[in-house]
Amino acid sequence: MEVSKKEYIKPDNFGSEFKNREFSAIYKQTAKEFQELVTIEQFTEMSASFNSGVEYYQLESRTSLNNYITQYLWLDDSREKEIRVSFDTNDAILSLYLGLFVSYPESDQNYTKNTYIMPIKDEWFVVWGGTNEFLNYHYVHESQRYAYDLIIMQDGKSYKDSINKNGNYYAFSQEILAPADGKVVKVLEGIEDNIPGEMNSSQPEGNCVIIEHENNEYSMLAHLKQNSIVVKEGEVVKQGQLIGLCGNSGNSTEAHLHFQVMNSSDYSSGQSIRIRFLNDLEPIQGDFVSPHVQR
Repeated sequence: MEVSKKEYIKPDNFGSEFKNREFSAIYKQTAKEFQELVTIEQFTEMSASFNSGVEYYQLESRTSLNNYITQYLWLDDSREKEIRVSFDTNDAILSLYLGLFVSYPESDQNYTKNTYIMPIKDEWFVVWGGTNEFLNYHYVHESQRYAYDLIIMQDGKSYKDSINKNGNYYAFSQEILAPADGKVVKVLEGIEDNIPGEMNSSQPEGNCVIIEHENNEYSMLAHLKQNSIVVKEGEVVKQGQLIGLCGNSGNSTEAHLHFQVMNSSDYSSGQSIRIRFLNDLEPIQGDFVSPHVQR
């Protein structure tokens, strides 16, 4: 077993301590659930192998998911390997992932020709969004690469009271707006909202609206509330116009909005396009956003 020289690893020092083979100290800070899956011997062997050929690790990003969890992404000097690690407020390691860093620099530079707003009112929280898999789990899928998942957070939570009722989630029944001028080309309606924690994988988009915009760009607003959509196919809409209400339908475990722009009205075969936002905003996971303002 690796002998640790350190008693405690601070989050901002994780990359250098991992490179220095302080595996025992790191392992001691991992959550019980992690240790039940991986032994110290397995962790040490795996980590030592991962370090092979690495000169150093550099902190790429740090994001706060709520009041309790902060995620860190470390990349090696060649930007080919990644370490994802999340800490709680006591600096206990809740999760740790070692793998290859996937990037698509060419499509990352290809923005929409049109300018869009976040299709929401008031302030929402970016759960998934950004140009790597750490920030945005959609990123590895070409058809969803630059999609956003948005919820409403209050005091570090997306719900009040019981987690079992859709109405307890702050995003549920909130108004969803048109992100830009365009024509509605698809409305999918009538799908029941899921019980929180369950998903309807047979209809992944749930209740959704797809809007055609100039320059062969199409926006998609998915997981809307059953029977809440107020526009019809063929209708011309203006930016900021009410489209429907946020729901929990389709491939969704809690009330949230899935928003993306693509080059086809068929989201399954089209390519997602990185969104050019008003005021040149670049929202990523952990940001609070509104139609016009990001902080």
